[in-house]
Amino acid sequence: MMQTRSDRSCDNAPPDAADAGSILPGWQFGFGEVRHARLRPVRHAFRYRAFFLRAPAHRLNGERQGNWLFGVNRRALMSLHESDHGQGQCARDWIRSLLREAGIPADGEIWLHAFPRVFGYAFKPVSFWYCHDAQGRQRAIIVEVNNTFGERHCYLLASPTGEALGAGQELRALKVFHVSPFCRVEGSYRFRFMNTGTRTIARIDHDDAHGALLTTSMSGQLTALTTRTCLRALFGYPWFTVGVIARIHWQALQLWLKRVGWHRKPEPPSTFTS
Repeated sequence: MMQTRSDRSCDNAPPDAADAGSILPGWQFGFGEVRHARLRPVRHAFRYRAFFLRAPAHRLNGERQGNWLFGVNRRALMSLHESDHGQGQCARDWIRSLLREAGIPADGEIWLHAFPRVFGYAFKPVSFWYCHDAQGRQRAIIVEVNNTFGERHCYLLASPTGEALGAGQELRALKVFHVSPFCRVEGSYRFRFMNTGTRTIARIDHDDAHGALLTTSMSGQLTALTTRTCLRALFGYPWFTVGVIARIHWQALQLWLKRVGWHRKPEPPSTFTS
């Protein structure tokens, strides 16, 4: 489903009861780690500490929020900009429109799981949108992928029978988007997600014609977004988002030195969402 970019704003979102000490009520930080392992033709694995945001989509209303320490759609030491996601428009409207077009009854809360900008910069290899219905049942997950060539693609995951998604349920999608020059655009992904009130885990495995090729996971403990947790992220993970892109190129160099095959980048998919 191809959509066009827009700079319009959304209507105001309904207010939440204020969380004690929160910069933005309902928002959360996750502190944990990222793991990645390549299984063939050589073994190559790494892990690093990471932090991420969990943002309620009804708070993504196209407006400037927050303060100098953490802001939404504004300059701050740490920030989340809606232009970094989807089609660059109001995130809440984009997600709702996408789900309606797909016929998915996700009319409840939607949570964005993503890296923030730090000192104005972010590279977001993958972000997740967890979509629920009015009864709180998870109906869909949108996996938003960015590559280092400035391209973006979304995988819309839902039950083919229309049922709610269970915790840890395996979901599959064909790989159609170029991410790494060390992997062809072929095969499929296997996704599994676990979310509780205090912890979240997302796992993505890539299989090719010969079986499992890559395993990746992101996990973390959840806590409120407060001045204290913002400072913990800033001082505990200095220049984290710059480190994300640096690590990608460092790991690519190691794969090249191990003589893993290199593949040219193909044209991106003709549709933004698959």
